[in-house]
Amino acid sequence: MDWKILFSTFGAIFLAELGDKTQLAGLALSAGSKSKWSVFAGSALALVLTSAIAVAAGETISRLVSPIWLRRAAGLAFLV
Repeated sequence: MDWKILFSTFGAIFLAELGDKTQLAGLALSAGSKSKWSVFAGSALALVLTSAIAVAAGETISRLVSPIWLRRAAGLAFLV
């Protein structure tokens, strides 16, 4: 396991997710629910699944597109 990639990915995703609509949705669902652990489990599973889809798509696309162009496109999409 590449620990540097693990921690840099964790840091980037953690900071990107703070205060976004996903966190606000979890807050709202938790406030209106009696089962906080169910809200936590559902939101955690959703984030795991969306991350798995992103990683699989990135792996597939990286076979067709140069990594430099992929980073540029991702950066541009992030800005837009």
